[in-house]
Amino acid sequence: MFHLILYQPEIPPNTGNIIRLCANTGAQLHLIKPMPFELDEPRLRRAGLDYHEFANVKQHESLQDCLQSAGDPRLFALSTRASTPYDQPEFSPGDAFLFGPETRGLPVELIESLPVAQRLRIPMRPGNRSLNLSNAAAVVIFEAWRQCAFKEGS
Repeated sequence: MFHLILYQPEIPPNTGNIIRLCANTGAQLHLIKPMPFELDEPRLRRAGLDYHEFANVKQHESLQDCLQSAGDPRLFALSTRASTPYDQPEFSPGDAFLFGPETRGLPVELIESLPVAQRLRIPMRPGNRSLNLSNAAAVVIFEAWRQCAFKEGS
């Protein structure tokens, strides 16, 4: 199973969409506080439809707590400031993918604490800022799952 980590998510519908993504791919979702909304927020529930009961969602006080809880997985951070294409690493079940808050991305020092090969970016046309958080999460989790031949439990 993969771990999808949202670091201080800000927009409830994005988190709801990602809950639905995790329910459909088997990824475990980790939410790092603080968050400006609760998991019962109506816009989050609407975006996730009735998938909440099928997703494994955990909230954590810090990234350290999250990683420890997940068994210290190999961590990949997604950032527009990274240089390694998201499809270059060979992913394994248990890998974790870290996404930053919608309005500011991951802190630079957090990104720089990882080896360059674990700082991933999704290519885009020149001049564009970023993808929607839930779209970026879907691109990455499906690539990782594809590499594992879409096996159950990856």
